[in-house]
Amino acid sequence: MTKAAGFIRKYMDSILFNRNLIIAGAGSFFASAYVSELYAQYDSNDLANSALALVVEYGIYIPVFAMLFYINNRSKYVDPATGRRDSRQIMQDIKKLFAAFSVSEVIYSVTKVAMQYWLLQAGNQPYEASMASSLIAWGVFFVAINSMAKLVKLFKHHQT
Repeated sequence: MTKAAGFIRKYMDSILFNRNLIIAGAGSFFASAYVSELYAQYDSNDLANSALALVVEYGIYIPVFAMLFYINNRSKYVDPATGRRDSRQIMQDIKKLFAAFSVSEVIYSVTKVAMQYWLLQAGNQPYEASMASSLIAWGVFFVAINSMAKLVKLFKHHQT
């Protein structure tokens, strides 16, 4: 039990980070599939459908993730000695998040649009193509974002 508790304590920031990604991603996943299906009823342009699905995902995913990340981390940006917000630490983490997400989101976007377009061209239903392409892109994204978070040392100052 103590090894497990130590592991959880050591990696709590990473665990919460990934939990936030999953929660934000789940909402955007279903919204994207729904919009993709609706769009297909009015236009048969598969590339436009794929791009719209991606825009909807980001429109939901980014604000939800940002809110959850803030809620989990707001106490870490307060200087215990003064009780004031540590703006320098906030800016450092924003830069690290930006770096990690920049690379990972490009990888996700290209994978998502390409897979959805290919699946639509193969004759799959729009909601099926959207969901399948999202799942594939999410798998690739999770590897990329966690690798980037480690590379930019996003949680280094929090973990022992």
